[in-house]
Amino acid sequence: MNVKELEDKRIAVLLSGGVDSSVVVYELVRQGLQPDCFYIKIGPEEQEEWDCSSEEDLEMATAVAAKYGCLLEVVDCHREYWDQVTKYTMDKVRAGLTPNPDVMCNRLIKFGAFHEKRGHDYDLIATGHYAQTEIVNCKSSNSKLKWLCTSPDPVKDQTDFLAQIYDWQLEKALFPIGHYMKDEVRQIAEREHLVSARRKDSQGICFLGKINYNDYIRRYLGEQPGDVIELETGRRIGEHRGLWFHTIGQRKGMGFSGGPWFVVKKDVAANILYVSHGYDPETAYRQEFPIHDFHSINGCLPPERITLKIRHTPEYLPACLEPQGDGRYMVRADAPIHGVAPGQFCVIYDAQHHRCYGSGEITV
Repeated sequence: MNVKELEDKRIAVLLSGGVDSSVVVYELVRQGLQPDCFYIKIGPEEQEEWDCSSEEDLEMATAVAAKYGCLLEVVDCHREYWDQVTKYTMDKVRAGLTPNPDVMCNRLIKFGAFHEKRGHDYDLIATGHYAQTEIVNCKSSNSKLKWLCTSPDPVKDQTDFLAQIYDWQLEKALFPIGHYMKDEVRQIAEREHLVSARRKDSQGICFLGKINYNDYIRRYLGEQPGDVIELETGRRIGEHRGLWFHTIGQRKGMGFSGGPWFVVKKDVAANILYVSHGYDPETAYRQEFPIHDFHSINGCLPPERITLKIRHTPEYLPACLEPQGDGRYMVRADAPIHGVAPGQFCVIYDAQHHRCYGSGEITV
């Protein structure tokens, strides 16, 4: 949208305290707009047990809102996060799958619970995601179709984290810094003397701050020791503390002698972790795999020739997509892909990796 189209819109900014959302506020104010800012409060269930950076985040968000004369309101989505996102995550890892909490956090919290509590009063919800949108006129239906499109920064692009949002959520989404490279955003923040200019990017799961992912899992599922078996020989090489602490394709942090070892398979029923030996074993790769429950963001189904991502990386992998019916597809990649794990989202783009169609969950 251009400035003229935004003038009459009520805009809510999700202000996290990080550099990206801080520059979002600057960009909107620079264009003569006056958004309201909201800090979504998500804390650990037991503050005394877990370290959390939320206090510093709120201080930063407060300073940025005050700098530009914007209202800042704290919206408590604590219960919604732990009830919805945590339940999703624990259900998946308990079943031996590899979930992505950040993907569901966008659907359920940032564009979900927040919308129910405060966002419904606004025309647009602006975030610091590295993503873009474009409007296409559809002659057949005489209507306009909004697409989620990739950022020019392949390293920071976050369309993969947005590939499960609903069409109505995309309609209200605004990504004011999505056309920038990360370095440009940093430069703007430095030039405008934003307090968050030199803050490091968050490396953890959405809203968990400094909480370790394995500690997050252990808090709910505990430990369940079982055998670690070499896939090719059937030889027992050690013991794991719980299948949920390991992901397909994992090599680091295994702790077994005689390595390196790659995680290649999980047997949930028998509680066995299968590994292969070597720096790059063939068993760590797959070239064909099915996905199910494909979620189309705007109702458009993908073509046969696509590009895809199965994790947050700069690369878009070329492939063919064969529809199987009922939201199921068979993915046939042009080259073997490392670490394909059931439960991961396979995010589907056009062949030019410009438009994002949506995503489906990888199955066995």
